[in-house]
Amino acid sequence: MAYEKIKPPEEGEKIRYEDGKLIVPDNPIIPYIEGDGIGKDVVPAALMVLDAAAEKIGKEIVWFRIYAGEDAYKLYGNYLPEDTLNAIREFRVALKGPLTTPVGGGFRSLNVTIRQVLDLYANVRPVYYLKGAPSPLKEPEKVNLVIFRENTEDVYAGIEWPRGSNEALKLIKFLKDEFGVSIREDSGIGIKPISEFATKRLVRLAIQYAIQNGRKSVTLVHKGNIMKYTEGAFRDWGYELAREEFGEYTITEDELWEKYNGEQPEGKIVIKDRIADNMFQQILTRTAEYDVLAMPNLNGDYMSDAAAAMVGGLGIAPGSNIGDGMGVFEPVHGSAPKYAGQNKVNPTAEILTGALMFEYLGWREGSEMIKKAVEMTIQSGTVTYDIHRHVGGNLVGTKEFAKAVVENLQSL
Repeated sequence: MAYEKIKPPEEGEKIRYEDGKLIVPDNPIIPYIEGDGIGKDVVPAALMVLDAAAEKIGKEIVWFRIYAGEDAYKLYGNYLPEDTLNAIREFRVALKGPLTTPVGGGFRSLNVTIRQVLDLYANVRPVYYLKGAPSPLKEPEKVNLVIFRENTEDVYAGIEWPRGSNEALKLIKFLKDEFGVSIREDSGIGIKPISEFATKRLVRLAIQYAIQNGRKSVTLVHKGNIMKYTEGAFRDWGYELAREEFGEYTITEDELWEKYNGEQPEGKIVIKDRIADNMFQQILTRTAEYDVLAMPNLNGDYMSDAAAAMVGGLGIAPGSNIGDGMGVFEPVHGSAPKYAGQNKVNPTAEILTGALMFEYLGWREGSEMIKKAVEMTIQSGTVTYDIHRHVGGNLVGTKEFAKAVVENLQSL
Protein backbone atom coordinates (compact mmCIF):
# COMPACT_ATOMS: atom_id res chain seq x y z
CA MET A 1 0.00 0.00 0.00
CA ALA A 2 1.30 3.46 -0.91
CA TYR A 3 1.50 6.13 1.80
CA GLU A 4 1.82 9.88 1.41
CA LYS A 5 4.01 10.90 4.36
CA ILE A 6 4.85 7.78 6.34
CA LYS A 7 6.88 4.67 5.56
CA PRO A 8 6.28 1.26 7.14
CA PRO A 9 9.33 -0.36 8.74
CA GLU A 10 11.31 -2.76 6.60
CA GLU A 11 11.66 -5.24 9.45
CA GLY A 12 8.78 -7.20 10.92
CA GLU A 13 5.83 -9.02 9.41
CA LYS A 14 2.17 -8.22 8.89
CA ILE A 15 -0.60 -9.67 11.01
CA ARG A 16 -2.99 -11.55 8.69
CA TYR A 17 -6.67 -12.42 9.03
CA GLU A 18 -7.68 -15.73 7.49
CA ASP A 19 -10.79 -17.87 7.96
CA GLY A 20 -12.01 -15.63 10.76
CA LYS A 21 -8.76 -15.84 12.75
CA LEU A 22 -5.77 -13.55 13.28
CA ILE A 23 -2.45 -14.99 12.18
CA VAL A 24 0.14 -13.26 14.34
CA PRO A 25 3.89 -13.60 13.61
CA ASP A 26 6.51 -13.44 16.35
CA ASN A 27 7.62 -10.01 15.11
CA PRO A 28 4.44 -8.15 14.09
CA ILE A 29 4.46 -4.60 12.73
CA ILE A 30 2.08 -2.62 14.95
CA PRO A 31 1.18 1.02 14.20
CA TYR A 32 0.89 3.39 17.13
CA ILE A 33 -0.50 6.89 17.64
CA GLU A 34 0.93 9.02 20.44
CA GLY A 35 -2.14 11.22 20.39
CA ASP A 36 -2.69 14.57 22.07
CA GLY A 37 -1.98 15.97 25.53
CA ILE A 38 -0.71 13.32 27.92
CA GLY A 39 -0.49 10.83 25.07
CA LYS A 40 3.06 12.17 24.63
CA ASP A 41 3.82 10.96 28.17
CA VAL A 42 1.89 7.71 28.56
CA VAL A 43 2.41 6.12 25.13
CA PRO A 44 6.25 6.10 25.26
CA ALA A 45 6.00 4.73 28.81
CA ALA A 46 3.70 1.96 27.63
CA LEU A 47 5.94 1.08 24.68
CA MET A 48 8.82 0.59 27.11
CA VAL A 49 6.80 -1.94 29.11
CA LEU A 50 5.35 -3.71 26.07
CA ASP A 51 8.78 -4.14 24.50
CA ALA A 52 10.07 -5.70 27.72
CA ALA A 53 7.05 -8.02 27.96
CA ALA A 54 7.38 -9.10 24.33
CA GLU A 55 11.04 -9.91 24.81
CA LYS A 56 10.20 -11.87 27.95
CA ILE A 57 7.97 -14.25 25.95
CA GLY A 58 10.26 -14.48 22.93
CA LYS A 59 8.46 -11.96 20.73
CA GLU A 60 9.32 -8.59 19.23
CA ILE A 61 7.02 -5.73 18.28
CA VAL A 62 8.16 -3.61 15.35
CA TRP A 63 6.51 -0.25 16.03
CA PHE A 64 5.26 1.95 13.17
CA ARG A 65 4.42 5.53 14.14
CA ILE A 66 1.31 6.97 12.49
CA TYR A 67 -0.51 10.22 13.18
CA ALA A 68 -3.87 11.54 14.34
CA GLY A 69 -4.92 14.68 16.17
CA GLU A 70 -2.69 17.74 16.52
CA ASP A 71 0.46 15.99 15.22
CA ALA A 72 -1.42 14.88 12.12
CA TYR A 73 -2.71 18.39 11.50
CA LYS A 74 0.84 19.77 11.60
CA LEU A 75 2.08 17.13 9.17
CA TYR A 76 -0.92 16.71 6.85
CA GLY A 77 -3.22 19.69 7.48
CA ASN A 78 -5.77 17.03 8.46
CA TYR A 79 -6.58 15.65 11.91
CA LEU A 80 -7.22 12.13 10.62
CA PRO A 81 -5.32 11.49 7.35
CA GLU A 82 -5.97 8.54 5.04
CA ASP A 83 -2.41 7.34 5.72
CA THR A 84 -3.43 6.59 9.29
CA LEU A 85 -6.60 4.74 8.42
CA ASN A 86 -4.85 2.79 5.67
CA ALA A 87 -2.03 1.77 8.01
CA ILE A 88 -4.52 0.35 10.51
CA ARG A 89 -6.35 -1.45 7.70
CA GLU A 90 -3.10 -2.96 6.41
CA PHE A 91 -1.53 -3.97 9.72
CA ARG A 92 -4.82 -4.74 11.54
CA VAL A 93 -3.81 -3.95 15.14
CA ALA A 94 -2.87 -0.52 16.49
CA LEU A 95 -2.12 1.10 19.85
CA LYS A 96 -3.18 4.69 20.42
CA GLY A 97 -3.07 7.38 23.01
CA PRO A 98 -5.92 9.79 23.78
CA LEU A 99 -7.09 12.35 21.24
CA THR A 100 -8.67 15.69 22.13
CA THR A 101 -12.36 16.13 21.33
CA PRO A 102 -13.89 19.60 21.74
CA VAL A 103 -17.16 20.01 23.64
CA GLY A 104 -19.89 21.70 21.64
CA GLY A 105 -18.45 23.09 18.40
CA GLY A 106 -15.30 22.16 16.55
CA PHE A 107 -14.43 18.94 14.77
CA ARG A 108 -16.22 15.70 15.52
CA SER A 109 -14.61 13.14 17.82
CA LEU A 110 -11.64 11.51 16.11
CA ASN A 111 -12.02 8.48 18.37
CA VAL A 112 -15.59 7.96 17.19
CA THR A 113 -14.60 8.56 13.57
CA ILE A 114 -11.84 5.94 13.72
CA ARG A 115 -14.26 3.42 15.19
CA GLN A 116 -16.94 4.08 12.61
CA VAL A 117 -14.77 4.38 9.49
CA LEU A 118 -12.97 1.12 10.32
CA ASP A 119 -16.17 -0.55 11.58
CA LEU A 120 -14.67 -1.30 14.98
CA TYR A 121 -18.09 -2.10 16.30
CA ALA A 122 -17.29 -3.27 19.83
CA ASN A 123 -15.76 -1.02 22.48
CA VAL A 124 -14.44 -3.61 24.93
CA ARG A 125 -13.44 -2.39 28.39
CA PRO A 126 -12.32 -4.85 31.09
CA VAL A 127 -12.62 -3.56 34.66
CA TYR A 128 -10.71 -5.35 37.41
CA TYR A 129 -9.01 -4.46 40.68
CA LEU A 130 -5.27 -4.05 41.15
CA LYS A 131 -4.20 -4.60 44.74
CA GLY A 132 -2.96 -1.39 46.29
CA ALA A 133 -5.04 0.93 44.12
CA PRO A 134 -7.43 3.26 45.97
CA SER A 135 -11.09 2.29 45.78
CA PRO A 136 -14.31 3.60 47.36
CA LEU A 137 -15.54 0.00 47.72
CA LYS A 138 -15.14 -2.18 50.80
CA GLU A 139 -14.47 -5.21 48.62
CA PRO A 140 -13.09 -3.98 45.28
CA GLU A 141 -11.57 -7.40 44.58
CA LYS A 142 -15.09 -8.55 43.66
CA VAL A 143 -15.03 -6.31 40.56
CA ASN A 144 -14.18 -8.35 37.47
CA LEU A 145 -16.29 -7.04 34.61
CA VAL A 146 -15.87 -6.88 30.86
CA ILE A 147 -18.08 -4.28 29.19
CA PHE A 148 -19.02 -4.69 25.51
CA ARG A 149 -20.32 -1.35 24.27
CA GLU A 150 -21.77 -1.03 20.76
CA ASN A 151 -19.63 1.47 18.88
CA THR A 152 -21.42 2.49 15.68
CA GLU A 153 -25.03 3.38 16.50
CA ASP A 154 -27.19 4.95 19.21
CA VAL A 155 -26.67 8.68 19.80
CA TYR A 156 -22.98 8.33 18.91
CA ALA A 157 -24.00 7.88 15.28
CA GLY A 158 -23.98 11.69 15.33
CA ILE A 159 -27.27 12.16 13.49
CA GLU A 160 -28.39 15.53 14.82
CA TRP A 161 -29.22 19.07 13.77
CA PRO A 162 -29.03 22.34 15.73
CA ARG A 163 -31.97 24.38 16.96
CA GLY A 164 -33.46 26.55 14.23
CA SER A 165 -31.68 24.82 11.33
CA ASN A 166 -33.64 24.04 8.18
CA GLU A 167 -33.15 20.34 8.82
CA ALA A 168 -34.44 20.49 12.40
CA LEU A 169 -37.45 22.60 11.46
CA LYS A 170 -38.25 20.35 8.50
CA LEU A 171 -38.09 17.25 10.67
CA ILE A 172 -40.23 18.85 13.38
CA LYS A 173 -42.85 19.73 10.77
CA PHE A 174 -42.70 16.26 9.22
CA LEU A 175 -43.22 14.55 12.56
CA LYS A 176 -46.19 16.78 13.35
CA ASP A 177 -47.82 16.47 9.93
CA GLU A 178 -47.25 12.75 9.40
CA PHE A 179 -47.34 11.29 12.91
CA GLY A 180 -49.02 13.90 15.10
CA VAL A 181 -45.90 14.29 17.25
CA SER A 182 -45.42 17.79 18.68
CA ILE A 183 -41.89 19.01 19.33
CA ARG A 184 -41.03 22.57 20.34
CA GLU A 185 -39.62 24.56 17.43
CA ASP A 186 -36.64 25.75 19.48
CA SER A 187 -35.39 22.16 19.86
CA GLY A 188 -32.21 20.60 18.61
CA ILE A 189 -33.01 17.24 17.04
CA GLY A 190 -31.10 13.97 17.29
CA ILE A 191 -31.92 10.50 15.99
CA LYS A 192 -31.05 7.31 17.88
CA PRO A 193 -30.74 4.29 15.58
CA ILE A 194 -30.30 0.79 17.02
CA SER A 195 -30.37 -2.04 14.48
CA GLU A 196 -30.80 -5.79 14.73
CA PHE A 197 -27.59 -6.29 12.73
CA ALA A 198 -25.36 -4.17 14.96
CA THR A 199 -26.94 -5.49 18.15
CA LYS A 200 -26.50 -9.11 17.24
CA ARG A 201 -22.88 -8.85 16.16
CA LEU A 202 -22.03 -7.10 19.44
CA VAL A 203 -23.85 -9.67 21.58
CA ARG A 204 -22.28 -12.46 19.51
CA LEU A 205 -18.82 -11.13 20.34
CA ALA A 206 -19.72 -10.81 24.03
CA ILE A 207 -21.00 -14.39 24.24
CA GLN A 208 -18.00 -15.73 22.32
CA TYR A 209 -15.75 -13.93 24.80
CA ALA A 210 -17.66 -15.42 27.72
CA ILE A 211 -17.32 -18.93 26.28
CA GLN A 212 -13.61 -18.56 25.49
CA ASN A 213 -12.76 -17.09 28.89
CA GLY A 214 -14.90 -19.23 31.18
CA ARG A 215 -17.22 -16.40 32.20
CA LYS A 216 -20.49 -17.18 33.98
CA SER A 217 -22.97 -14.65 32.60
CA VAL A 218 -23.71 -12.06 29.94
CA THR A 219 -26.04 -9.23 31.00
CA LEU A 220 -27.87 -7.09 28.43
CA VAL A 221 -28.08 -3.55 29.85
CA HIS A 222 -30.77 -1.31 28.35
CA LYS A 223 -33.46 1.29 28.99
CA GLY A 224 -36.12 -0.76 27.22
CA ASN A 225 -38.86 0.11 29.70
CA ILE A 226 -38.94 3.59 28.14
CA MET A 227 -37.26 3.27 24.71
CA LYS A 228 -39.09 0.12 23.69
CA TYR A 229 -38.22 -0.02 19.98
CA THR A 230 -34.52 0.84 20.30
CA GLU A 231 -33.13 -0.28 23.65
CA GLY A 232 -36.00 -2.67 24.25
CA ALA A 233 -35.28 -4.19 20.86
CA PHE A 234 -31.58 -4.44 21.80
CA ARG A 235 -32.63 -6.64 24.70
CA ASP A 236 -34.95 -8.80 22.59
CA TRP A 237 -32.44 -9.25 19.77
CA GLY A 238 -29.76 -10.15 22.30
CA TYR A 239 -31.86 -12.96 23.75
CA GLU A 240 -32.79 -14.11 20.25
CA LEU A 241 -29.14 -14.28 19.18
CA ALA A 242 -28.19 -16.25 22.29
CA ARG A 243 -31.00 -18.74 21.74
CA GLU A 244 -30.44 -19.22 18.00
CA GLU A 245 -26.63 -19.29 17.81
CA PHE A 246 -25.50 -20.35 21.28
CA GLY A 247 -28.34 -22.52 22.54
CA GLU A 248 -25.99 -25.30 23.66
CA TYR A 249 -23.97 -22.87 25.77
CA THR A 250 -26.58 -20.51 27.20
CA ILE A 251 -29.64 -20.46 29.43
CA THR A 252 -31.80 -17.52 30.46
CA GLU A 253 -32.11 -16.32 34.02
CA ASP A 254 -35.69 -17.63 34.07
CA GLU A 255 -34.48 -21.07 32.99
CA LEU A 256 -31.81 -20.99 35.68
CA TRP A 257 -34.52 -20.87 38.33
CA GLU A 258 -37.28 -22.85 36.62
CA LYS A 259 -35.11 -25.78 35.50
CA TYR A 260 -32.08 -25.69 37.76
CA ASN A 261 -33.40 -24.17 41.01
CA GLY A 262 -30.87 -21.35 40.77
CA GLU A 263 -27.86 -23.68 40.57
CA GLN A 264 -25.91 -22.82 37.43
CA PRO A 265 -25.05 -25.99 35.51
CA GLU A 266 -21.45 -26.59 34.46
CA GLY A 267 -20.63 -25.26 30.99
CA LYS A 268 -23.66 -22.97 30.77
CA ILE A 269 -23.61 -19.17 30.55
CA VAL A 270 -26.59 -17.29 31.99
CA ILE A 271 -28.06 -14.61 29.73
CA LYS A 272 -29.87 -11.93 31.71
CA ASP A 273 -30.88 -8.30 31.35
CA ARG A 274 -31.07 -5.24 33.56
CA ILE A 275 -32.56 -1.76 33.21
CA ALA A 276 -29.65 0.67 32.85
CA ASP A 277 -30.37 2.91 35.85
CA ASN A 278 -30.86 -0.13 38.08
CA MET A 279 -27.61 -1.57 36.76
CA PHE A 280 -25.66 1.41 38.09
CA GLN A 281 -26.61 0.52 41.65
CA GLN A 282 -26.38 -3.23 41.05
CA ILE A 283 -22.69 -3.08 40.10
CA LEU A 284 -22.12 -1.39 43.46
CA THR A 285 -24.41 -3.43 45.69
CA ARG A 286 -24.25 -6.86 43.98
CA THR A 287 -20.91 -6.61 42.23
CA ALA A 288 -20.00 -10.29 42.23
CA GLU A 289 -23.17 -11.23 40.33
CA TYR A 290 -22.00 -9.53 37.13
CA ASP A 291 -19.43 -10.68 34.66
CA VAL A 292 -19.76 -9.72 30.96
CA LEU A 293 -22.05 -6.76 30.18
CA ALA A 294 -23.34 -5.88 26.68
CA MET A 295 -25.10 -2.61 25.97
CA PRO A 296 -25.80 0.19 23.50
CA ASN A 297 -23.28 2.97 23.10
CA LEU A 298 -24.37 5.68 25.52
CA ASN A 299 -25.14 3.26 28.35
CA GLY A 300 -21.73 1.70 27.82
CA ASP A 301 -19.99 5.05 28.00
CA TYR A 302 -21.52 5.88 31.38
CA MET A 303 -21.29 2.37 32.79
CA SER A 304 -17.63 1.81 31.95
CA ASP A 305 -16.57 5.11 33.55
CA ALA A 306 -18.61 4.35 36.67
CA ALA A 307 -17.12 0.86 36.88
CA ALA A 308 -13.60 2.27 36.47
CA ALA A 309 -14.21 4.56 39.45
CA MET A 310 -14.91 1.47 41.55
CA VAL A 311 -11.36 0.17 41.09
CA GLY A 312 -9.30 3.36 41.13
CA GLY A 313 -10.42 5.63 38.30
CA LEU A 314 -9.78 6.28 34.63
CA GLY A 315 -6.02 6.46 35.15
CA ILE A 316 -5.92 2.66 35.33
CA ALA A 317 -8.77 1.80 32.91
CA PRO A 318 -7.79 0.03 29.65
CA GLY A 319 -9.95 -0.15 26.54
CA SER A 320 -10.14 -1.46 23.00
CA ASN A 321 -12.15 -1.14 19.81
CA ILE A 322 -12.67 -4.44 18.04
CA GLY A 323 -13.99 -5.27 14.58
CA ASP A 324 -13.73 -8.39 12.45
CA GLY A 325 -10.01 -9.11 12.35
CA MET A 326 -9.03 -5.61 13.42
CA GLY A 327 -8.44 -3.83 16.71
CA VAL A 328 -7.42 -0.35 17.89
CA PHE A 329 -6.42 -0.27 21.55
CA GLU A 330 -6.85 2.94 23.54
CA PRO A 331 -7.23 3.82 27.23
CA VAL A 332 -10.54 5.08 28.53
CA HIS A 333 -9.19 8.41 29.81
CA GLY A 334 -8.96 11.64 27.83
CA SER A 335 -5.98 13.75 26.75
CA ALA A 336 -5.81 15.99 29.89
CA PRO A 337 -3.79 18.70 28.08
CA LYS A 338 -3.04 20.67 31.27
CA TYR A 339 -0.76 17.82 32.40
CA ALA A 340 0.94 17.22 29.04
CA GLY A 341 4.72 17.00 29.06
CA GLN A 342 5.04 17.12 32.85
CA ASN A 343 6.11 13.49 33.35
CA LYS A 344 3.38 13.36 35.98
CA VAL A 345 0.39 11.32 34.90
CA ASN A 346 -0.29 7.67 35.49
CA PRO A 347 0.54 5.49 32.45
CA THR A 348 -1.20 2.42 33.90
CA ALA A 349 -4.27 2.69 31.66
CA GLU A 350 -2.10 2.82 28.54
CA ILE A 351 0.10 -0.03 29.80
CA LEU A 352 -2.91 -2.21 30.62
CA THR A 353 -4.37 -1.31 27.22
CA GLY A 354 -1.20 -2.83 25.81
CA ALA A 355 -1.82 -5.93 27.94
CA LEU A 356 -5.29 -6.12 26.42
CA MET A 357 -3.68 -5.88 22.98
CA PHE A 358 -1.35 -8.76 23.89
CA GLU A 359 -4.40 -10.82 24.82
CA TYR A 360 -5.99 -10.04 21.45
CA LEU A 361 -2.78 -11.13 19.70
CA GLY A 362 -2.93 -14.44 21.54
CA TRP A 363 0.01 -13.52 23.77
CA ARG A 364 -1.87 -14.25 26.98
CA GLU A 365 1.25 -15.11 28.97
CA GLY A 366 2.69 -11.68 28.23
CA SER A 367 -0.62 -10.01 29.06
CA GLU A 368 -0.75 -11.65 32.48
CA MET A 369 2.87 -10.70 33.14
CA ILE A 370 2.15 -7.05 32.40
CA LYS A 371 -0.85 -6.97 34.70
CA LYS A 372 1.07 -8.72 37.48
CA ALA A 373 4.04 -6.35 37.13
CA VAL A 374 1.78 -3.28 37.30
CA GLU A 375 0.07 -4.64 40.40
CA MET A 376 3.42 -5.42 42.03
CA THR A 377 4.55 -1.85 41.37
CA ILE A 378 1.46 -0.30 42.91
CA GLN A 379 1.52 -2.69 45.87
CA SER A 380 5.14 -1.75 46.56
CA GLY A 381 4.04 1.85 47.01
CA THR A 382 5.71 3.17 43.85
CA VAL A 383 2.91 5.30 42.43
CA THR A 384 2.10 8.42 40.43
CA TYR A 385 0.39 11.47 41.92
CA ASP A 386 -3.20 10.32 41.33
CA ILE A 387 -2.75 7.27 43.55
CA HIS A 388 -0.23 8.91 45.89
CA ARG A 389 -2.73 11.53 47.02
CA HIS A 390 -4.97 8.73 48.33
CA VAL A 391 -2.54 6.17 49.73
CA GLY A 392 0.85 7.88 49.96
CA GLY A 393 4.00 5.91 49.14
CA ASN A 394 6.95 6.60 46.86
CA LEU A 395 5.81 9.36 44.47
CA VAL A 396 7.28 8.97 40.97
CA GLY A 397 6.74 10.37 37.49
CA THR A 398 5.38 8.68 34.39
CA LYS A 399 8.71 7.36 33.08
CA GLU A 400 9.88 6.25 36.49
CA PHE A 401 6.69 4.30 37.09
CA ALA A 402 7.09 2.52 33.73
CA LYS A 403 10.73 1.68 34.57
CA ALA A 404 9.59 0.20 37.88
CA VAL A 405 7.01 -1.92 36.04
CA VAL A 406 9.72 -3.17 33.68
CA GLU A 407 11.94 -4.12 36.63
CA ASN A 408 9.11 -6.06 38.24
CA LEU A 409 8.23 -7.69 34.92
CA GLN A 410 11.78 -8.87 34.45
CA SER A 411 11.73 -10.44 37.90
CA LEU A 412 8.77 -12.69 37.03
